[in-house]
Amino acid sequence: MATDLFFSRSGMDRSRVQAKVDDALKGADDGELYLEFCQSESFAFDDGRLKAANFDTTQGFGLRSVCGEATGYAHANELSEEAIARAAETVQAVARGHSGIAAGAPARTNVKLYSDIDPLGSAAFEHKVKLLEDVNAYARNKDSRVRQVSCSLAGEWQTVEIIRAGGETYRDVRPLVRLYVSVVAEENGRQESGSFGGGGRSGYETYLAPEYWQAAIDEALRQALVNLASVPAPAGEMTVVLGPGWPGILLHEAIGHGLEGDFNRKKTSAFSGLLGQRVAASGVTVVDDGTIGGRRGSLSIDDEGTPTSRTVLIEDGILKGYMQDRQNARLMGMAPTGNGRRQSYASAIMPRMTNTYMLGGDKTPEEILASVKKGIYAVNFGGGQVDITNGKFVFSCTEAYLVEDGKVGAPIKGATLIGNGPDALTRVAMIGNDMKLDTGIGTCGKNGQSVPVGVGQPTLRLDALTVGGTAQAA
Repeated sequence: MATDLFFSRSGMDRSRVQAKVDDALKGADDGELYLEFCQSESFAFDDGRLKAANFDTTQGFGLRSVCGEATGYAHANELSEEAIARAAETVQAVARGHSGIAAGAPARTNVKLYSDIDPLGSAAFEHKVKLLEDVNAYARNKDSRVRQVSCSLAGEWQTVEIIRAGGETYRDVRPLVRLYVSVVAEENGRQESGSFGGGGRSGYETYLAPEYWQAAIDEALRQALVNLASVPAPAGEMTVVLGPGWPGILLHEAIGHGLEGDFNRKKTSAFSGLLGQRVAASGVTVVDDGTIGGRRGSLSIDDEGTPTSRTVLIEDGILKGYMQDRQNARLMGMAPTGNGRRQSYASAIMPRMTNTYMLGGDKTPEEILASVKKGIYAVNFGGGQVDITNGKFVFSCTEAYLVEDGKVGAPIKGATLIGNGPDALTRVAMIGNDMKLDTGIGTCGKNGQSVPVGVGQPTLRLDALTVGGTAQAA
């Protein structure tokens, strides 16, 4: 990326903008000018034809002044010195009467976790549309039971520059691609669906390759056909085995949010005040790692300029740390972890997850399943809800099976997992050696903002978890 992208496009003078930032942040503890330019596109294919093709360009800035627990923030979609000057007048109000000492600038990094490639330009328009047409044709020709095929393709190219008082500048170029397919199959008048999604910080090349999208359809179709044979789920307290990879979304929601710094500083998390204490069964180690190359949740630097890191949250069952942005880290007397994120220039920074996952153990998946007398094996999840203050969660299973006497039995439909995140951590009885990350589809919501994330875990056995089901009582 050219170092003067924002200034060459807007006609702004860098030295004058820097002077405005310096003036706006006098007396503040921290703050920055965040410049963003983003181009995105999306394609949706349904009912055998292209339903939508969208292209969007956004640009703007956010100017933030941090004074203690107070934050002054102003943003605009106009990149001009006049707009920045008006924003400076607004954020200066928060520093009146405050005599803070400016925090040191974030450390520098030479690590680059993804290329500067522009995904939107990495493939021609007609190739992207043909991909969706080929996905539709392949799925319908694969099995006569296929009734509907839906697929979408999206790409984004985001460029950011962070300017701090004193002249420190940080830059990042962030590509992002996502492919999603859904299949509805019908047999004997019954219809069921299956889906698959994948993506990462790269161009479109991986997703245009037949071996990738054909495998995506094969998996979505497999799920749909499994669900066609499903029986009503049982209900009650029982042993639950979670599959590896995407089921880590339960870990993300029920536990991950509770380990973000702002909830713990405000003492509204179920994990508040528990540093150094046992919060999970022995063997449970959970990390948040934004440094994995090319992953959907990874960032070379966060939205404050701090390099992302591998943060150990829980180690062998002991709570070790929280995910921090700069403000919460300073107020809690801790170090920032590179988790300061925002949806866009118009959004406030908060501590957010990147790629959050549980490390593997020493049991094989076969050993874990063989140990179950009666329970369910949950392989894929759909939506869920969690209450951060107490960790209570409800998650729906989109693919799950009965397990009896160590054998995986019939697929079940309508199963929900109900529990409490901190309590569920203590119920982990066996940890598999097959840890894997999700396929690159996760998006996390918090306070109205959405950011791309990753999740992961090994196969897990949890004892005495509540399952909500649809089977009629005997």
